[in-house]
Amino acid sequence: MKKQKLAILGSTGSIGTQALDIVRQHSDKFEIVALTANSNWELLAEQVKEFSPSYTLIGNEGHFETLKNTINHTEVISGSDKLPEIASLEEVDTVLNALVGFAGFESTVAAIRAGKKVALANKESLVVGGALITEELKKSKTELIPVDSEHSAMLQCLVGESMSNIEKIIITASGGPFREFSLKQMEEVTVAEALNHPNWNMGAKITIDSSTMMNKGLEIIEAYWLFDIPVEKIEPVIHPQSIIHSMITFIDGSSKAQLGLPDMKVPIIYALGYPERLPLETARIDWNKIQNLTFEPVDFKRFPCVKLAMDSIKLGGYAPAVLNAANEVAVERFLNKEIGYIYIAEVVEKSLAKIESSDSLNIETLKEIDKETRTYAASILK
Repeated sequence: MKKQKLAILGSTGSIGTQALDIVRQHSDKFEIVALTANSNWELLAEQVKEFSPSYTLIGNEGHFETLKNTINHTEVISGSDKLPEIASLEEVDTVLNALVGFAGFESTVAAIRAGKKVALANKESLVVGGALITEELKKSKTELIPVDSEHSAMLQCLVGESMSNIEKIIITASGGPFREFSLKQMEEVTVAEALNHPNWNMGAKITIDSSTMMNKGLEIIEAYWLFDIPVEKIEPVIHPQSIIHSMITFIDGSSKAQLGLPDMKVPIIYALGYPERLPLETARIDWNKIQNLTFEPVDFKRFPCVKLAMDSIKLGGYAPAVLNAANEVAVERFLNKEIGYIYIAEVVEKSLAKIESSDSLNIETLKEIDKETRTYAASILK
């Protein structure tokens, strides 16, 4: 395996910092060419000093001068609009897109068009523009490897298998902190409670998405595009232990599952090393101890966001982009205590019913739909 030259978009977030831990373990396999962050310039400066990339970008332009005066021997760029340029740098082999939300979409497209291998932790790229990205992948013949633990599990189960032999993809969900809550209890959920995930340590937005199970809805859309499989063949199930990350059932009745302790470094290193496997210093399952693995169906009445996401695929066109934008706004409004927890789904549902477009799918129209949806989602339920 030749030394890969990496650009990490979102290096100060959870995925980015864990990826850099992997680079530390495998400094003979990876070289950092570029690191980016939105506003955490202090941590970004520490990372730049340690890894000496050729380029670094700070999205918040107000931190540009401070960052530039703090580090040496690295070209400092400001403005999130320059992220696609970082993603398409000539000297980069692999782009790890760990950006949050719609902001990551254009960088994914730019990296694919530039022929880069993309390790994708930004699920919104496929949610918002899966059709466009699929077409770009066909034209560029490069690889897009998922970093989400569930999609990494699916890919690992499908290595060596024919796609025509898939009967069903089973995508697992922890159920979050409110798996056993009644609808009445959910009406009283606080921000602090929603941010307290039982299994995973993630950023605020994705933690809230996990609690509403919108993350599972977005992952179903992502799986739909990644594996070109009808949504009817993708089944979400609740698996509270988060040991089995996804399963594939085949037409002969057999199933494959990928198992591991909850640790995002596993899918990150699999994506970076793909198609090879690299050793990783992380905890292993102790199979000498009794393992209690349980499963239960998803209750769409308590977790309507999953059903809204699946419906958006069937609606097609710009509906998944509307779903994504409305959810981002609704989550932010909940975190700011503008709306109650149960109204996150209502904001999304009303936005899906209101915002539509008959224009052909393209990046500019996606931006317009995204902006229109955000304005609407911010205005309702005042």
